[in-house]
Amino acid sequence: MKVAVIGSGNIGTDLMIKILRVSEELEIVAMAGIDPSSDGLARARRLKVATTAEGVDGLVALDEFADVELVFDATSAGAHKRHDEVLGALGRTLVDLTPAAIGPYVVPAVNLDAAAGVRNVNMVTCGGQATVPVVAAVSSVTPVHYAEIVASIASRSAGPGTRANIDEFTETTAGALEMVGGAARGKVIIVLNPADPPMIMRDTVYCLVSDCDTDAVGQSVRDMVADVRQYVPGYRLKQQVQFTRVRPDDPMHELGSVLVSVFLEVEGAAHHLPAYAGNLDIMTSAALRTAERIATGVLA
Repeated sequence: MKVAVIGSGNIGTDLMIKILRVSEELEIVAMAGIDPSSDGLARARRLKVATTAEGVDGLVALDEFADVELVFDATSAGAHKRHDEVLGALGRTLVDLTPAAIGPYVVPAVNLDAAAGVRNVNMVTCGGQATVPVVAAVSSVTPVHYAEIVASIASRSAGPGTRANIDEFTETTAGALEMVGGAARGKVIIVLNPADPPMIMRDTVYCLVSDCDTDAVGQSVRDMVADVRQYVPGYRLKQQVQFTRVRPDDPMHELGSVLVSVFLEVEGAAHHLPAYAGNLDIMTSAALRTAERIATGVLA
């Protein structure tokens, strides 16, 4: 399947490199940006990928666009709305890496078949891709009354698009914790850590549940981590799943009697981005996984 990427920043460039290096199902033929001097467009030209610095309008004007069936959007939530209108009218499928949330949320390890027959697929956020699988793993064993996640990423790995979409990040991720992860309520916190040298992405997942089979919950989480690792090799547990009894006088007791705590680390594959930018790598890896399944037509 011939594809194109809109967005010549870190995420778009990493996607391009991944497609060229590791994908057997996708062929990237075009990249669109809005900055003629961007490193991403320059790199694309060196790799013989057609480019335009005129955004989506320039993309559809390229000769190569005629054969494009799927477009990755690695821009911003605001820009994606117009991209959806333009490309949707032309019958193209979109894989959206912004938190615009126009299409259904897809987290490959949890609900990949939700992308079947859909014209616009939303990849949630980096925090969502990292933590929704864990909440889904817990909720597959016992109801999750409340889920809270803290996503800590290196400040250097948060580009202007990420910083401009903090509100959308928290809203979209919280929605995915509920709609895909199965939590009754979800809350999201993001931390941009300025540490030098930069830290690898860390995610903490808290789930409040009633009395449960702790062995079954722990095994479900470990199985889910193994599933995610199939397309994000740097995804791993930092320690064993923790279970803490909530005291009756604790306000949290109203939501659940057991607190499940899961600590994750996400190291990037360093195809284009530094290894510490696991937050960006998990997004591009999840988007690639989804697009490849769409291309091979194996979705239910």
